[in-house]
Amino acid sequence: MSYPPVITASSGRQFAASAVGLLAFIINEQEQILMLSSPKHPGKWEPPNGAYDGNETILEGLQREIREEAGDQIQVRPLCALHVYSFRYDDIVQYMVSIAYLFVYEGGAVVPGDDMAGSEYRWLNLAEVNSGTYDIIVPRKQPWLFQRAVELYRLLKDAPPVEQQPDWTGIRNKYDD
Repeated sequence: MSYPPVITASSGRQFAASAVGLLAFIINEQEQILMLSSPKHPGKWEPPNGAYDGNETILEGLQREIREEAGDQIQVRPLCALHVYSFRYDDIVQYMVSIAYLFVYEGGAVVPGDDMAGSEYRWLNLAEVNSGTYDIIVPRKQPWLFQRAVELYRLLKDAPPVEQQPDWTGIRNKYDD
């Protein structure tokens, strides 16, 4: 099934229109990944994640999801995009794009926010992720992604900060005119 495209105003070029999910891998100094229990699915675990709302940069959307799920007190530093993939969400959203992003935990309390009210949280190491003890529902059956997160964390954790995506509102595309 094909979905209606988004068509540019200037040239009429067509682009695929897809829902976008955001996934935040937050890693601490002990190389543990922040996981929250799902209030909708008791006994299941996931890193902070949610939907991209638009009218924000990808990084702003990720930071919003982190605040909504891990609370306002947590401090994180963005490192890099970790992985981008597409998957089937349901019968209506058959093609969803997911952007997994890597963050360094810089401090602050984890206090599950409104989206995760009543959740528990844990910092899991790779052995715990791979043990099968925790039923991880997001990302489902992708333990290699947790491994990649830790490997990239090791490479980039001490790198100086880089400028992230600037606010794009009001910026003209180089193809405009």
